[in-house]
Amino acid sequence: MTTKSNAEIATTLWGKMSEIAIESLEDLTKRHSLRIASGDLLYLAGTWYVTHAGLLRIAHRKHCSGIQVRPARQFCDPAGSRWAFRATVYKSQTCKGFVGYGDADPSNVSPLVRGAEMRVAETRAVNRALRKAYGIGICSVEEIGSFAEPPSSLQSKKLPPQPVNGKNGNYGGPKVRDRLCQLIRQHQLDANLVKSYAVNFCGTKSLREASREHVESFVTHLADWAEKDRNALLCHLNSYLETKEGAA
Repeated sequence: MTTKSNAEIATTLWGKMSEIAIESLEDLTKRHSLRIASGDLLYLAGTWYVTHAGLLRIAHRKHCSGIQVRPARQFCDPAGSRWAFRATVYKSQTCKGFVGYGDADPSNVSPLVRGAEMRVAETRAVNRALRKAYGIGICSVEEIGSFAEPPSSLQSKKLPPQPVNGKNGNYGGPKVRDRLCQLIRQHQLDANLVKSYAVNFCGTKSLREASREHVESFVTHLADWAEKDRNALLCHLNSYLETKEGAA
């Protein structure tokens, strides 16, 4: 992925950008090999954000030795759906570890993952640790809570708690699959193109091979993008149609 092709995709998806935004994109491309087409980056409200999938791809390329995640119990309140985790990333066998903390509660998560605050908190902790370990200067999209609406406006849309243990091979479990299908219907998206995008986003050969965490991250990402700029999302999905036609 060259900086030119990344910039071309960016302007196609989000329109004309400032020189600072393009320069930042070029730096992210050269320094970390992040690809917009793979779902590594998002441009929201004039700011670049890295995704969980993008961070995992960096860790894989850099031969990350391991990631350890534990709950920060003193900050957890299961009854109030408040969770906090401590993640440690080991870049090598001799690395002492890079630590990151992540928290989540009903006030700072998307309505689509309401009831899954524990997994969101874990993802945020891992993201922060990975960003420290590999010098990623921009925030990850999963860490921000600004897309969540005020609690008072969410009562009618609150989802029931999601089961903690999902099964791979079922697109992350029935609840996640149902939310994805609902998004496709709500925003009138092409299911096959969404599936192709999901596979690319999760970095697997098929959606059934993706972990529940990756699928949940994709569903959250898809919902935010569809809500913010559906036309840009459609343009991105159509790029997968062009890829299939080219392969044919």
